[in-house]
Amino acid sequence: MAAAGELSAGAVQRRMLRRQRTRIGVSVAFLCSHQAAEALVPVMIGVVVDRAVATSDTRALLISLAGLALLFTVLTFSYFFGARLGYAAVENESHHHRVEIAGRALDPRGLRSGLRDGELLSITASDAEISSLVIRAVGIAAAAITALVVSAVALLVVDVPLGLGVLIGVPLVVFALQRLAPLLTRRSEAQQEALAGTTALAVDLVAGLRVLRGIGAQDHAARRYAVTSAHALDVTLRAANSKGLHLGLTTAVNGLFLAAVAGTAGWLALAGRLTVGELIAVVGLAQFIAEPVGTLGWCVQLFATAKASAGRVARVLGAEPLVTPGTAAAGAPSVTRLALDRVGYGSLDEVSVNVGAGEIVGVLAYDPRDADALVTLLSGRVPRDDYRGTVRIDGVPADTLRLDAARTALLVEQHDVALFEGTLRTNLAPAGTVDDERLRDALRAAGAADVIEAHPDGLDRELTERGANLSGGQRQRIGLARALAAAPPVLVLHDPTTSVDAVTEGLVADGLTAARGAAPLGTLVITSSPALLRAAHRITVLDGGRVVAEGTHDALAAADARYREAVLR
Repeated sequence: MAAAGELSAGAVQRRMLRRQRTRIGVSVAFLCSHQAAEALVPVMIGVVVDRAVATSDTRALLISLAGLALLFTVLTFSYFFGARLGYAAVENESHHHRVEIAGRALDPRGLRSGLRDGELLSITASDAEISSLVIRAVGIAAAAITALVVSAVALLVVDVPLGLGVLIGVPLVVFALQRLAPLLTRRSEAQQEALAGTTALAVDLVAGLRVLRGIGAQDHAARRYAVTSAHALDVTLRAANSKGLHLGLTTAVNGLFLAAVAGTAGWLALAGRLTVGELIAVVGLAQFIAEPVGTLGWCVQLFATAKASAGRVARVLGAEPLVTPGTAAAGAPSVTRLALDRVGYGSLDEVSVNVGAGEIVGVLAYDPRDADALVTLLSGRVPRDDYRGTVRIDGVPADTLRLDAARTALLVEQHDVALFEGTLRTNLAPAGTVDDERLRDALRAAGAADVIEAHPDGLDRELTERGANLSGGQRQRIGLARALAAAPPVLVLHDPTTSVDAVTEGLVADGLTAARGAAPLGTLVITSSPALLRAAHRITVLDGGRVVAEGTHDALAAADARYREAVLR
């Protein structure tokens, strides 16, 4: 397998063929047997005419009919088993690719693919299956070549010049049709890129539909989607035109080739060089040859389309991890649980923040970009070379920690809470290692006790996808409760109460203080909520990416007019 970052479409296709080589080998054997038997049908009919019909030999006729029955039996069962094994190989490989792509997309180290969520969804749902069609193309192409070889040999037996004409003419036809393959691949790639981009935009718009409606931008979003969709349609039509041109040329060439072979055979029959049975066999073979030649032309399209999708799959599977975890274990609990020392990333510049044991530290960022940069950095999604300064967890640089140690030591609860279809219990404790009493305590601390008290199923309450059957405030509080139930040594919260009222916000602040402030845990809350900032032991204020003030909420509110303007409401 190619190294990460070097995986190509060809490498992906070769790997698929290797993984499914047993199924493919048996499938190709059956399919080739099917096509060989089908090619022998006109030959058998010609033999029956010459050996039985023309001679009025009843015994020869019965033997010939039995041979035809055997031939059709082989033909039928060969296709049944060959097609079944071929489809099984395609479906198994499609499943394997979907699992691989999902694994890379969910890799906690991140992925340097440059793809949006919607594009990853398109590759997982569509390209994983289309790229696997190379398996089917290989089997069908091998069967078509077998049919052509058997037909050519039969024609050579009947008449050498005629057989040589077929043996020379067919490769020339296939080579000419193959010249269009690069164009088909380019058009297919452009089509799949455009469709993936449209899917990605649709996912983004659906995810942000409430926000778009709130700011009255839904019409602009609809126009943007219409433009993107129109571009995808244009690219798809160009790809369809290329495939139509290829199919039309294949059909025309097949017809001309058939006419040439049939005309030559007819002329030889008139000249007495062919018997009636041989003429029937030759015309039947010439008519049959059109099918495998057309099949090879279709395989060219299938190879081109599969290669384009394999290239998109390779882009995901060959992408390097976004971050490289270290090898260090988590440090022993220290007085300072989290320390940012002169950190610079994105809009942040020389930011230093310390969070001590049992301390809740608030961060107020006048510019939302500063808050987003801080959350992204602490989430562990930034390569070490992309930021300056040091982030330490219990005295150990975060970039040197093992992945499991870093994930256990620090938890970031994003502003956009991710809930999944299932019960409330499985959303609060996905690993199932937290007892119900602790979950209820976490819900009370997050001001979310009403979510279970108002429903007869309690913790077994079913949630739909993304928690759509909850309000925005309930989703936020469930996310906070999940973070509190996990009880990480260091917890980072980003605007955990923007969708709740002032009374509930006060309850959340009290619950957070009780849950985190009384234990030797560190908590960093990035927010502009006056209730949460009032509950913090210290507050760091960021402006223009720099620390411009520090102190308690009351002290900052009394001394800093801009702080009062940003927080008090």
